[in-house]
Amino acid sequence: MLELLSPAGSMDALRAAVQNGANAVYLGCGAFNARQGAKNFSPEELPDAVRYCHVRGVKVHLALNTLVTDREMPRAAEIIGLAVKSGVDALIVQDLGVAALCRQIAPEVPLHASTQMSLHSLSGVQQAAELGLQRAVLARELPREEIAFICRNSPIEIEVFVHGALCMCYSGQCYMSSVIGRRSGNRGQCAQPCRLPYGYGHFEDKYPLSLKDNCLIFWVRELERMGVTSLKIEGRMKRPEYVAIATRIYRAAIDGRSVSAQEVMELRDAFSRQGFTQGYYVGKKGPEMFGVRQKERENRPLMQAARASYENTEAPLVPVRFYAIVNRRQNAMLAVQDDLGNICKTEGPVPQTAVSKPLTTQELHDRLAKTGGTPYYCVESKSVVEPGVSLPAAAINAMRREVLTHLTAVRGRREDTLALEGDVPPMRYPGSAKPPRLTVSVLRAGQITPRLLAMKPARLYVPLDVFKQDTSWIDAVPERTDIAVVLPRVIRDPEAAEVMAGLELAYAAGIRKVLAGNLGHISLARSRGFGVCGDFGLNLFNSRAANLMQALDLCSATASFEMTLPQIRDLSKAVPTELIVYGRLPLMLTENCVIRGRSGVCACQTGQTKLVDRKGEEFRVIRDQDTCRNVILNSKKLYLLDKLPELQQMGLWALRLQFTTENPREVDGILEQWRSGGRFEPGSSTRGLYLRGVE
Repeated sequence: MLELLSPAGSMDALRAAVQNGANAVYLGCGAFNARQGAKNFSPEELPDAVRYCHVRGVKVHLALNTLVTDREMPRAAEIIGLAVKSGVDALIVQDLGVAALCRQIAPEVPLHASTQMSLHSLSGVQQAAELGLQRAVLARELPREEIAFICRNSPIEIEVFVHGALCMCYSGQCYMSSVIGRRSGNRGQCAQPCRLPYGYGHFEDKYPLSLKDNCLIFWVRELERMGVTSLKIEGRMKRPEYVAIATRIYRAAIDGRSVSAQEVMELRDAFSRQGFTQGYYVGKKGPEMFGVRQKERENRPLMQAARASYENTEAPLVPVRFYAIVNRRQNAMLAVQDDLGNICKTEGPVPQTAVSKPLTTQELHDRLAKTGGTPYYCVESKSVVEPGVSLPAAAINAMRREVLTHLTAVRGRREDTLALEGDVPPMRYPGSAKPPRLTVSVLRAGQITPRLLAMKPARLYVPLDVFKQDTSWIDAVPERTDIAVVLPRVIRDPEAAEVMAGLELAYAAGIRKVLAGNLGHISLARSRGFGVCGDFGLNLFNSRAANLMQALDLCSATASFEMTLPQIRDLSKAVPTELIVYGRLPLMLTENCVIRGRSGVCACQTGQTKLVDRKGEEFRVIRDQDTCRNVILNSKKLYLLDKLPELQQMGLWALRLQFTTENPREVDGILEQWRSGGRFEPGSSTRGLYLRGVE
């Protein structure tokens, strides 16, 4: 059966979801979920929330989908243990270290890969399955054909967002809020800078990063035919009335009823940004996908009806069957059975001989069917009633209430799920005792200058599209310099063949390593004989995740640039670990072309575009290799070249200079500063998050 999964940012929202037909809800508890702005649930409230849902036949998925530091892991372990004891049905994770911790503490609880894992291809889903995850929430950017392909071939369940907000950036790859404001989207604190105004070249009151909300209400049956397991409604930070309305209408669509134009308007009235979009799903990207939230007159009757659906009512959600025996000379007996096979029994008084009106099976059925005010509805009653006896209505009602109360207790009872010790610290690897080596990444072959080659970096990272254009420069690279191919962070299934062809060219040129920033790219690279180096897109944030890099047999890994230097110092270096110390950090990776959004014409190959915010900061937009995707770069360059002595004491294997917009002269200037010691210029450079950290 197709699951309808609704958001529960509060107890009211949870009731709204359940009472309007959700099969499952997802919620947060404590600090480790991607919607810290929602009310969420306290550890004391979680067991009651789970019990409420389970009584009514609804599952509970607990979101633990943020990056977690080493120091926070013990608290995360407590939340996981609480989830097990509370009877949570699944755990949603982003952090590979948290996933490992969940497997350690709660091996029997299903793990779901959050959309924050950036899974956008079959190979990514397969890699998640190998790591023990049982469901993958796909990236919201995927069109219907690719979703169908993944569903046909996936070894695990697939979940798809069908309604609610769309991020401009691929989830899990957005660093804009953290880098410019210390509020990390990967830590549940996104300040939504994509909803702010920007201009092209100069500030304007335009919104080139604000997408309309997604709405796939008319594609529900198609998604079911594809084999999608769960349809997810976004909105843990939205009001309960929104949850009630969206859940009710999607429930109707799943049940096969045609959704009316009026109901679509109700979805808009509940929440929208100048209407809805299906652009990603139907493969029609462009300006029509964009919109902003506008002040509109509230549809009060709609909101009042939505509140009434969960505040003071109890929807009949659980089918039950009654069985009764009413005979002379023995206590009346009543049993109830639910859809799970639970049976609860009770006895009533001994029936009396009827004076005027004997009890009939129909009268008994009518009494038992009066289950209003409970989560139950009677689908059948079977009874044996001896002729000529009577039983007071009050006695029948009391028996019915008693068995249903007992049934509620049974359905809300937590099963004994295995929970193991959770605070066992991971093994720590100190890393390299030698001074860190130099690694360099470039975007263009022209940035590989003679000075750069003379520096003999330990590794040179070159984009795949450069290899596809020209490999003649390889001969000039010193033997001591290892060359690695940089893969695009997004390689969708229809693009895999072209990527493989490019990798074969690189392999023929003698290259044996790739730099991969997505789980799905590991198996792609290895299938062509390459060793894999982990890039920042893997969001390596703690020692458990670092140790998993060793289990994945990575050649090296890149520490997240959302970490502080002390956190990086204390990080387990299970594989050679490097750190980006110079360059314009990538803030967003967008499927919609920002460059095309300016003029309606794709000009990715002809130059750069600048987005300018209200403070006058300029964010350069570049093409992501030879795709029409964009990378939005930070306005200021990260600069730690004056901190090299301090960085040498942290067990790091290498420090990376990441060149993006620099011309050859600028490249040489930075290399000279690496050699001689640089000077930090606050006006044009930034320390990033290494000193100040993120919330």
